[in-house]
Amino acid sequence: MGHDVETDFSAWIGRTESVEDPLAVVQAQAACATFDEAAPLIAVGDPLPLPWHWFHFLPRAPQAMLDADGHPQRGGFLPPIPYPRRMFAGARITVHRPLVVGTPALRQSTIRNVVMKSGKSGSLGFVTVGQHFSQGGELCLEEEQDIVYREPGARVMAPVAAVLQPPPAGAWTRTVQPDTRLLFRFSALTFNAHRIHYDRSYASEVEGYPGLVVHGPLTAALLLQLVRRSTLRPVRAFSFRGVAPLFDLGPVRLVGTLQGDTVALEAQGPDGAVALMASATLA
Repeated sequence: MGHDVETDFSAWIGRTESVEDPLAVVQAQAACATFDEAAPLIAVGDPLPLPWHWFHFLPRAPQAMLDADGHPQRGGFLPPIPYPRRMFAGARITVHRPLVVGTPALRQSTIRNVVMKSGKSGSLGFVTVGQHFSQGGELCLEEEQDIVYREPGARVMAPVAAVLQPPPAGAWTRTVQPDTRLLFRFSALTFNAHRIHYDRSYASEVEGYPGLVVHGPLTAALLLQLVRRSTLRPVRAFSFRGVAPLFDLGPVRLVGTLQGDTVALEAQGPDGAVALMASATLA
């Protein structure tokens, strides 16, 4: 039996949190290593690539305060929605000016909405979080995140590898194999102990996945890296939405199609199905 979807978390709407971060260069350099960014190495005073602010302002939950899945225990800033599966399902980012490496920054977060629903797959909780990132009192980035909580469901079947259709003419493409080393490093970059990304027995036996789950933000970051590698035009807005999980069981094809000032982006699993859709607006 599912939880009562009428549980009222409206008291969390409007709740705020402020976090300061030095935007240390060592974290940005660790990201360079993780994503095989070419030299020269990022330095103090350089603009922070998008969306590498995700590697800063990190949670600092004590080890004793982690749940069995590796996430911090519920409550505090985020509402204590009881459903065990938690996902960073999408985001919308606007760039006013790039964050600068090595300059202290402030992130101000607000719970904008909490919606409880019941569907064919069980009960769901949707939390919308708005964030402002500033340096020296000037707004740099705005972001709105979608966090989804859901009940356990049926086991997820492994994708069946297929011959992918050729990408559109002129499309930017790259194929990435998200292996255990990449997933571990990304978890370390984001101080994320969620076990579905590194503990294969937990991912399979407890959460019913066929392999380790690729972080949605990792896939989004790889799509933005594809844009950076394909054009010198800076990104002034970016959005993404997760459609289906990706696993470490096969390659992921990244595809970007430029249409005027907009790049339509998607990440395709080894079966050719779209797992994450995104859009980047260029300056």
